[in-house]
Amino acid sequence: MTRFVQFQKFVIVGVLATATQYAVLVLMVRFLGAAPVVGSSCGYVISALLNYYLNYRLTFRSAQSHARALPRFALIAAIGLLINSSIVWLLSERASLPYLVAQIIATAIVLIWNFGANKKWTF
Repeated sequence: MTRFVQFQKFVIVGVLATATQYAVLVLMVRFLGAAPVVGSSCGYVISALLNYYLNYRLTFRSAQSHARALPRFALIAAIGLLINSSIVWLLSERASLPYLVAQIIATAIVLIWNFGANKKWTF
């Protein structure tokens, strides 16, 4: 599979995972009164689980065992969570951007990190 096709699959999986993250974010902020960084972080963790499974099976068709791939994915996801949360916090709390705008910017940056790191190291 070419890198371009693989990236396309990664983006499709990412759209599903991102939709999950945004749904949790909006639900927590609008209906539960959570701070944007809390809603974003909770959504990120939930979407990471979906992301792992779909990328393992569909995008990378990994032959790696879960015992090897999952800890690597978790480390990359944890770094992605730190990047995501930092950007959302800085842009929504410090720069006073709307939280969804902050999340869109964070998503674009974390997408690049996650693809490169998972392609190279996890799967």
